[in-house]
This record gives sequence, C-alpha cells and structure tokens, in this order.
Amino acid sequence: MGKKLRKFNRATHRDLGYFFVGMILIYSLSGIAINHLDDWDPSYIVKKWNVKTEQKIDKNDFDKSKAIAILKEIDIDNKYRKFYFPNNERLKIFFKGGNAIFDTKTGSGRVETLSKRKVFHTVNWLHYNPNFYWKWFSDIFAVSLIILAISGMFILKGKNGLKWRGTILISIGILIPLIFLLIFYF
Repeated sequence: MGKKLRKFNRATHRDLGYFFVGMILIYSLSGIAINHLDDWDPSYIVKKWNVKTEQKIDKNDFDKSKAIAILKEIDIDNKYRKFYFPNNERLKIFFKGGNAIFDTKTGSGRVETLSKRKVFHTVNWLHYNPNFYWKWFSDIFAVSLIILAISGMFILKGKNGLKWRGTILISIGILIPLIFLLIFYF
C-alpha cells in the first residue's frame, strides 16, 4: 500500500471512529441488553408484590370511587386510570405505572408496577430504528463499521499487521462465529 493511500486509510479510520463513537456505545449497550431478553426486561423494571384488601368487591355495585379506595388502602398513590372485571372472580385496576388484580371473593391480590430503565430504555428505543431518518443513519453507521473493519486491517505494517499477528487474529475472529453457526445453526 502506497504512502498516500496508507495516510488516507488511517485518516478515514480515525475520523469514522471518532464520529461514530456515540453510535458504537449506543448499539453496544442495547446489544448487551437485548442479548439477555430471557433474563430480564432491558427497557423496564417490573416489580410485583402481593396485597390484600378489606373492601368488599361486588361487580354489580363497583365504581371508580371504590377502585380508588382500594388503591389507597394498599398504598398506591399513583393516578387511577380505570378498572374492569375480566370475569366474576377477578377485578383489575389500572393506575399510572401499573395495575392490581384482585380475587373478588378473598380480596387477595397482586400489584405489578412498571418503570423505565433510564439508560437502557433510551438506547433500546434507538436500536429498534424508531423512524425513517434514524433507519438511514443506522444504515450509514453499519456501512461505516464495515469500512472501519477493513481499514483497521491495514493500519499497522509488519509482524503486528497482516503479515503475522493481524492475520492470526482475523482468522480466529472469523472462525469463532463460523464454528458457532456450524454447531448451533446448521
């Protein structure tokens, strides 16, 4: 590779790397979060606990004021939204940030609240390409990652470059996903 081409390659690699550092962090964080969907909800914190109400729950004369009274009794001060009876044995009350489900006969229930994880909710939203313009910016980022990968191979010369160390590491980096695909995909 000629001196001018090498200089252009380094400058391109450096400038794309600097320009896309934010995108690399966003996609890396959300990628880690999304990889573990079976272990946790990366966008929301879900809390659940059991409660009991002493209020009588009768589908025939239940109204908004009774739903609000039940929420106050179980220390839920969030804004009441609505209620409904999925069947004769269950009452579901919705409030801002969650809901509570009660057994109409026993008064026992379960509360579930949902709150956004500040960092992960935001980066996951971006990872899912929320609109037309972001999708195109993400595509440009993906193409830039390809350019970064290719240009990075030609940054160093000699034994630390493609002549020895670089070739070994590139080969290992390609073999690991291929082996994984052969074992788990095909």
